[in-house]
Amino acid sequence: MAHHAALPPLRGRVQEAAPLAPFTWFRVGGPAEWLVRPADLDDLLLLLRDLPEAVPLTVIGAASNLILRDGGVRGVVLRLAGRAFGGIAMDGEGVLAGAAALDATVAEHAAAASLAGLEYLCGIPGTVGGAVAMNAGAYGTEVKDVLDWAEVACPSGLLRLSAADLAFAYRKAALPPRSVVVRARFRARPGEAAAIAARMAEIRAAREATQPVRSRTGGSTFKNPPGHKAWALIDAAGCRGLMRGGAQVSEKHTNFLLNTGSATAADIEGLGEEVRARVKAESAIELEWEIRRIGEPGAAPAFGGQS
Repeated sequence: MAHHAALPPLRGRVQEAAPLAPFTWFRVGGPAEWLVRPADLDDLLLLLRDLPEAVPLTVIGAASNLILRDGGVRGVVLRLAGRAFGGIAMDGEGVLAGAAALDATVAEHAAAASLAGLEYLCGIPGTVGGAVAMNAGAYGTEVKDVLDWAEVACPSGLLRLSAADLAFAYRKAALPPRSVVVRARFRARPGEAAAIAARMAEIRAAREATQPVRSRTGGSTFKNPPGHKAWALIDAAGCRGLMRGGAQVSEKHTNFLLNTGSATAADIEGLGEEVRARVKAESAIELEWEIRRIGEPGAAPAFGGQS
């Protein structure tokens, strides 16, 4: 059980037993033992350097692709926010973006500067830090195709890692242990403002038409297995509209799970596992989760009080 004494003296906000559900797209889940929002990079580096090894560390971004379990998250949950981590600046034919900047905002800044190649980011509902950590992709482009480097805060200090260093693969990057992406440089190229705007409008329309963007959802639930589309496998297994408690497989796009209003994290994760089992029985293919699942199962927080 970490006491406040376990945390170094930070200038940012530290909240004990902090509710996290309001930050997540699904709007479910238990509290953080500690929610830390560092004041700036120095504050973050101090935290990483001096946080005892035994205290678990979890980083959340926009929490768009996340199931936060009902028992909450032990240790420190880190959320980068505010001007110190959210800045976006042009850098020649590239864009420098802080980890807390939204992917869509990066796309808009690039478009405003008539820089092409980053349009796809307007179709990804997360932050730059999350996009780098999971090599986010959509509409034929992934982070690995456009990233020059990322700055990553670690217990040993600040590292600048190239795309090669990050060894990107499908929906993953090789980040050092207990590290946090703080900034990234994306490569772009001069383009035609009208063409860039048209491409972004097309991506937004495609998302709106095919995805439940107005619902409490968590983005793509499962990775596409090699040679297959997850949604088609789920559909073939008869899971469209399947419910468990307040959770439902979207009728609009079967690779999306919804909180229809009363779902718990256990309902959503349990529904996902049921979908995996049905797909395996139907097609012998094992779907892999794309949504990150964090925290402890159970209805009450797994820490605090007399534990």
